[in-house]
Amino acid sequence: MDTNQQIVRIGVVGCGYWGPNLIRNFYENNQVEVRYVCDLDLDKLVRMHKRYPSVKPTTDYEKMLKDPEVDAIVIATPVHTHYPLARKALEANKHVLVEKPMCMTSQQCRELIAMAEERNLVLMVDHTFVYHGAVRRIKQEINSGKLGELLYFDSVRINLGLFQSDINVIWDLAPHDLSVMDYLLDRTPLTVHATGVSHTASGIEDIAYITLTFDNNLIAHFHVSWLSPVKIRQVLIGGTNQMIVYDDMTPMEKVRVYDKGITVNNPETEEQRYQNLIQYRVGDMFAPNLDLSEALKIEVAHFVDCVLNGTKPLTDGYAGLRVVQILESANASLATKQPQELPKVGVK
Repeated sequence: MDTNQQIVRIGVVGCGYWGPNLIRNFYENNQVEVRYVCDLDLDKLVRMHKRYPSVKPTTDYEKMLKDPEVDAIVIATPVHTHYPLARKALEANKHVLVEKPMCMTSQQCRELIAMAEERNLVLMVDHTFVYHGAVRRIKQEINSGKLGELLYFDSVRINLGLFQSDINVIWDLAPHDLSVMDYLLDRTPLTVHATGVSHTASGIEDIAYITLTFDNNLIAHFHVSWLSPVKIRQVLIGGTNQMIVYDDMTPMEKVRVYDKGITVNNPETEEQRYQNLIQYRVGDMFAPNLDLSEALKIEVAHFVDCVLNGTKPLTDGYAGLRVVQILESANASLATKQPQELPKVGVK
């Protein structure tokens, strides 16, 4: 592809739950021509064609790949199909944006990364929340040093349903917050410990808890569930100076920064060891202004820019690999009921 051109021609495979959102955002980007939408469900293709008459509907994935005018493939299909579909796209010298999680195994992720690097192609993972205005503002707060030394990352993502037939609740819900954690903390966890339970005959876990440990006593915890009577999307980040609450369900003040914390006095005598030497600091709270742009719109523009200019995506294949490694290790922890050590990816 000529990287000096100003139009990226794409094909989108998958018109289910998330695919239409991707199609809409690519269609509305003035540097994109959505050339194909692909799905095996004819009814879904008919609906997409009615909404976007200029886009060619097809059930033939190979047809998209053989079209020399298609520059990039966007994959929004079940996770077990990500690897074979992305591999075929890369083999056809197409740039790839793949929905999260990137693959079913870390080995599959590595193979796709190697293929993309060998062919100088963009491989990007749809970690949408990384592009959310709230998350990007939290990143600014952390990078400013105002929070001080990070102590913990605590996430809750629970609701009633939707039960999945091929993956457990960890693979369904945790990738969102794991990708946010990966972006915000910019550190590699050392261990993962997961516990979970299935309450149906499927044996697929519908409630789970994941704990990650890092250097310097930093800890991260994730609660995911399909069995909650309420929908909660909340992240708490604690530092030695400030603490942040991110509530995605709140229409206003999604991010709140609290000037709260503790001061620990080092004991000087034996008597002081038995005294309470922790002092509490309670200060102001402020809610920063946030960019209210649709996260997926920003992500799509970023992918287009990376394709046109040959730049590295913020959520590249290595970001996808890091998340899949945690998911993979969490499954191993569920099976063995033991913490699992995490290998280092090598690129951050």
